[in-house]
Amino acid sequence: MNEFVAEIIATMILILLGDGVVANVVLKNTKGHNGGWIVISLGWGLAVMMAVIVAGPISGAHLNPAVTLGLALGGIFPWDKVPVYIAGEIIGAMLGAILVWFTYRDHFKANTDKNGFLGVFATSPAIRNYKNNFITELIGTFVLIFVIFYITDIKFETQQLQTVEVGLGSIGALPVALLVTAIGLSLGGPTGYAINPARDLGPRIIHSLLKAPNKGSSDWAYAWVPILGPIAGAALAAALFCFC
Repeated sequence: MNEFVAEIIATMILILLGDGVVANVVLKNTKGHNGGWIVISLGWGLAVMMAVIVAGPISGAHLNPAVTLGLALGGIFPWDKVPVYIAGEIIGAMLGAILVWFTYRDHFKANTDKNGFLGVFATSPAIRNYKNNFITELIGTFVLIFVIFYITDIKFETQQLQTVEVGLGSIGALPVALLVTAIGLSLGGPTGYAINPARDLGPRIIHSLLKAPNKGSSDWAYAWVPILGPIAGAALAAALFCFC
């Protein structure tokens, strides 16, 4: 599996599990209906962990154009790989959204809440104020990227050997999962915390293409916020990282 394919598959898993938990909580007559925001935040954190386990050893498991751009701006990821990674992330997000549609298809058909239908696929603000919504996404993504810069493997030194890095295997995905959960629980209330342009754009495209009753608008007027807000947050995190 090459890096491009790894980003596609892992981002697909991220969206399948992440949007899947939203569907389970939001859509009527599911086993998890009305599970609440804590369940959604925990679900997204676990979704990130599963995706990182798959792609981490191959591509580094960016799963997110903001991560890819942030690492490139921070000088620790090559710019020539950026377009390939971002393309893989968007394709994977679209595939994940399609799988969520097929998994919950009967529930989508029975759904009468257009906002809930869209909410499974894409984010929307609790209070629509584009400037504040943009700032919220910027702040959340800034925290995500800045902390990622400082997540490192365990190291130890001996008198006989040079410094040795010790990987944590699959457990190495846990810090990022906890980080995403923490952001959701603390900063996710105003916008639903996209903090990932592919996570919002890919599923929103799929939503716009679906032929389904009670689907409603794909709300493209808001779509720029979860794209540009995370990019700005990533750039700010990279700038501070380089300054420090």
